Amino acid sequence: MERKIEEFFRKWKSDIIRKPMLLYGPKQIGKTFSVLSFGEKNYKNVVYFNTENNKELIELFTKEKATEKIILNLSLMIGETILKEDTLIILDNVNHIEIIKGLKLFGSEHSAYHIIAITSRRENLNEFKGEELQFKGMSSMDFEEYLWAHNEKNLTDLIRESFTKRKTCPFHKVALDYFQNYLEVGGMPEVIQAELDGKTAFEREAIKQKIIDIYKKEVAMNPTLIDIPRGLEVIDSLSDQLKKDNKKFQYGTMGSGKRAKEYESVINYLVNNQLVYRSYKIKNVKSPLSTSKDVDSFKLYAPDTGLLYTMLHLNYKKLQTDENMKETLYENAIAKSLAENGYSLFYYQSEGKAEVNFVVQNRKGLILPMEITTKTNSKAKSLSVFMKKYTVPEAYRITENNFQTKKDIRYIPIYAIFCLDNK
Repeated sequence: MERKIEEFFRKWKSDIIRKPMLLYGPKQIGKTFSVLSFGEKNYKNVVYFNTENNKELIELFTKEKATEKIILNLSLMIGETILKEDTLIILDNVNHIEIIKGLKLFGSEHSAYHIIAITSRRENLNEFKGEELQFKGMSSMDFEEYLWAHNEKNLTDLIRESFTKRKTCPFHKVALDYFQNYLEVGGMPEVIQAELDGKTAFEREAIKQKIIDIYKKEVAMNPTLIDIPRGLEVIDSLSDQLKKDNKKFQYGTMGSGKRAKEYESVINYLVNNQLVYRSYKIKNVKSPLSTSKDVDSFKLYAPDTGLLYTMLHLNYKKLQTDENMKETLYENAIAKSLAENGYSLFYYQSEGKAEVNFVVQNRKGLILPMEITTKTNSKAKSLSVFMKKYTVPEAYRITENNFQTKKDIRYIPIYAIFCLDNK
């Protein structure tokens, strides 16, 4: 399956000051597959090392500090010659600090060897940010990639053209139907492949539950995390938190006597490792938005809308008849898309309880409010109240209707949220 990150890989390969890359993101999103696919298409050969519990490899990077000797030993381990510029070296499941330190040697020398290391534990990277390494995050497939997997590139081009030229999309109903399917399937490559292979909804649900269990195991087996039970409590509470009319994260949802201070570190861990997305409440609007956030009031979203569908115990019929559940999935899908496109997430809530679902700031510094409008809240007025109080260059209503513009508000169909990139 084609992924957007391949374009980034190609630019990295041709960069004259290319450094070893550390690719991070949750398990099961297709990191290893995407890197292997890129290597096979763009290099004479690819050498792959699984570093997990690989004592020989860890010992090599711990003891050896000369890059050419590291390469020689890697060649002997794998039984292949590693060529400058023409071999892609892949180090998978990198969780050992000494291996990351070893990669810095290649970066400091501007080495001609091409190395991509893959990890699902982003906290391992925090102390290594510097000039010697390049970091890149990855997440599950967005709706545009989902359409690519279904051989619908022409449809994605039409959606982008409609967004850019501010005109109606001629295949609106087709795109909306696809998006309804995406809400259930989500962006995990294994689940999308199961759909393409004609697997039943029950079989797809089993795969998604397996992935949820893998994420819980990732939390439970992490040696650096002290609050393992609390981490699992937060993950298990996501569906109940998001079902509420007021989706603010409430500790009482997990049981009586829960206090914010007890969960602060574990929530930060989950956010940093992309196991949840966090959106902070703001009561007023000024630039940068981060100066207005209320650190004690936030929402947490699931890392994949298909996984949330499973956590909510939904089925297709219930999704089509329960507008509140559909709106919950819409909101999660928007949060995921915005976060993956580089936005920090905020929502606005006034003292009068008027709420704008998302307020983001792009790289130009422009502040953009976004409100979800569905059948159950078709007369939502929070965005209008917001625009009267604050001057903003543009505002969006995310709807199930086609593209249109009314009174300085752009109406964007829910399936087009991938167009709201932060370039």
